[in-house]
Amino acid sequence: MSIRKQFLKRKSVCKVTFKVPEEFGNTATLAHVVGDFNDWSTSATPMKRLKDGGFSVTVDLDIGRSYQFRYLLGQDTWENDPDADDHVSTPFGDSQNSVINL
Repeated sequence: MSIRKQFLKRKSVCKVTFKVPEEFGNTATLAHVVGDFNDWSTSATPMKRLKDGGFSVTVDLDIGRSYQFRYLLGQDTWENDPDADDHVSTPFGDSQNSVINL
């Protein structure tokens, strides 16, 4: 997994690119990034399949905040991003969410 942050000089947003590598992507036909920035919608932010078999999506997020997120691979496989800035327990207590700090 990887995260790339591109801070824009003239706007108070950051272009964040989320990427799922091919070793995870090859096991799924679709992928979504799901987080508090899209109200935890499992369909709002689909990721594009890359030629190498991975997935990627870029979203604009407000600077000065932290966001929790996870990747949904296929219909039911949840993955965290080891490259995230932090990880926190979910409200359900049985897993963790990835965190990105902007």
